[in-house]
Formats: sequence, structure tokens, C-alpha cells
Amino acid sequence: MPDHQIETNSSHLVRFRLVSPEIKHQATLRSAAELLARHPGAGTDEIARSAGISRATLHRQFANRDVLIDALEDLGIREIEAALDAARLDDDRAADALRRLADAVAPSAGLLAFLMSQAQLWDRSDPNPGWDRIDHRVQDLFRRGQRDGDFRIDQNPVWLAEAVYGLISSAAWCIHTGLVGQAEFPTMIVDLLLDGVRRQEGS
Repeated sequence: MPDHQIETNSSHLVRFRLVSPEIKHQATLRSAAELLARHPGAGTDEIARSAGISRATLHRQFANRDVLIDALEDLGIREIEAALDAARLDDDRAADALRRLADAVAPSAGLLAFLMSQAQLWDRSDPNPGWDRIDHRVQDLFRRGQRDGDFRIDQNPVWLAEAVYGLISSAAWCIHTGLVGQAEFPTMIVDLLLDGVRRQEGS
């Protein structure tokens, strides 16, 4: 969107940028995502305040909370799929790809945790197909690791993928509550998943 200029009485030029409705919509959505990732029970008044808009404006953009949650679901799926792309799941050893995935998904972990807690997304008869795409890619990573000898073969890849989602959500919550630091996020997930809680020799 190009800049526009207006001239004031003092002959100074003031530059301003016209903001499209879509940009405003996305800004509100990302503000809501950040807030709800930290405070899942936040109401519409809090969501509007965090976005710097009125409740009426929020209602015009998202008719009700369910519509907002659906939009957040679309955003979350886009961000997670982008993280899967960035992790290059088909490159190198599967364990290395898993570490890259933990790094790449960290910025979206809070939003993922929030979405996983929303029953309306999972109780419907026609869930968003994006979740299936994500599931297949993560499950295929574990299948590759099992085939190549990196991962144990007595665990179902479907369960291993669900375990990853659970660890991501739990780690995001621990970081939010201050129990652990953000820098520990990838290690908490990958080391626990790969090595379990048994003490390793020399540690």
C-alpha cells in the first residue's frame, strides 16, 4: 500500500499509511493469538484491549468467539506447517530433524497448546484437514526414524506424534508460568522423547 501525503496549516507534510481491512484483521488475529496463548480464558473485552480496538470493532471482524477460534485455528495450522517446512523433516537423520522441528515450532507452541484445549475444534464432524496434513508429516518422520534404526520400533508412530504435541503444549505452559526458561524448550522436548527419564551413564 503506497504512502500518501497531506499538507497541514503550517505547510509541514505529514505522511500516513492507509491500512487495508485485511491487514487490520491479521493484526487483531495475531494479537488475540498472543493473548490467548498466555491467558486461554481471556474474554472479548480483554482480546479487544490487547489489539487496541473497541469491542464493537472486534465484533465486526469476528462475529463471535467461535469465529475467532476458527480463524486462530487457520493461523495455527499455517504456522505449524511453516515450522515443518523449516525443519526439513526429510533431511539428515530423523533425530536431527526432530530437533530442528522443536526449534522451529517454539514460537507457535503457545498457540498450539491453546488450540489443543478447544473442544469445538475436535468435536466437529468435519475437522480442519490441515491437522491431518500435520499428523501425516510428523508420523512419517517417526516411520523414517524407525526404518533407519534411529527410533525404537515397538511404539506406534501415531502415538509418538501425539506425544510430541503433548510435550510441546506442556513445555509452552511451563515457560509461560516461569517454571523453566525459553532456551530449554527444544531440549525438554527432544531429550525427554528420545532418552526418557532414565539416568544416562555418566550423567
